[in-house]
Amino acid sequence: MTACVEVRGGGKVYPSKRGEVVALRDVNLSVEDGEFVSLLGPSGCGKSTLLKCVAGLEDLSGGELRVRGALVDGPPPGLGMVFQRDLLLDWRTVLDNVLIMAEFQGLDRREQKPRAIALLERFGLGGFVDHHPWELSGGMRQRAAICRALLTEPQLLLMDEPFGALDAMTRDDLNVELTRIWQTARRTVLFVTHSIAEAIFLSDRVVVMTPGPGRVREVVKIELERPRPLSVQGTPEFSRYLTHLRGVFEELGVARA
Repeated sequence: MTACVEVRGGGKVYPSKRGEVVALRDVNLSVEDGEFVSLLGPSGCGKSTLLKCVAGLEDLSGGELRVRGALVDGPPPGLGMVFQRDLLLDWRTVLDNVLIMAEFQGLDRREQKPRAIALLERFGLGGFVDHHPWELSGGMRQRAAICRALLTEPQLLLMDEPFGALDAMTRDDLNVELTRIWQTARRTVLFVTHSIAEAIFLSDRVVVMTPGPGRVREVVKIELERPRPLSVQGTPEFSRYLTHLRGVFEELGVARA
């Protein structure tokens, strides 16, 4: 496979009145085209910082970062991003919130509208296209945010703890739907999470990051057969990955990721 994202010796330093804050140090990571990779680690380990650098929203302080071979000096083409907060505009309908991606990219709204409606229907929001975000539950809002990111069929999808604030059942439901979407289109996904179980369930590989300054501690290949039903979480194979990753965090002095 071809590398979609490559980070070599990546570092990120933030200046402050009390001295420099090192968020990332000597990060080396490669994500292949069509791969689902999770960045897993405790708060403050630089996961979200690394994602923002890949998105071109922040610059590395050192090292090199490429997306599909090109040095990142701004948001790369073919990028979609889902944040922790849905960032929907309450004065626009759900459909108009999804179509805002077409507006940003100078695409014809009329041509994109059928795809937007199809995405909303796939995520269980077909009956809410004319509703406003304040009329939706948290899980429904996050579904709409995912539809917005997927509208223009991005080659690279970056997801920053998109389900972290949701209840367990809604989170499970969205994890299953996300894997279905990914298996259909095989886009490259870089996913940030605190949840060991979520990372195992979703990923081809799990990248374990150390407490700050963030480094790559270990990369674990997840060889569970796809498609993965939620029941896979009760299997001995899943438990072995869970035990191993918990052990890694214990070695790092982190009780839980």
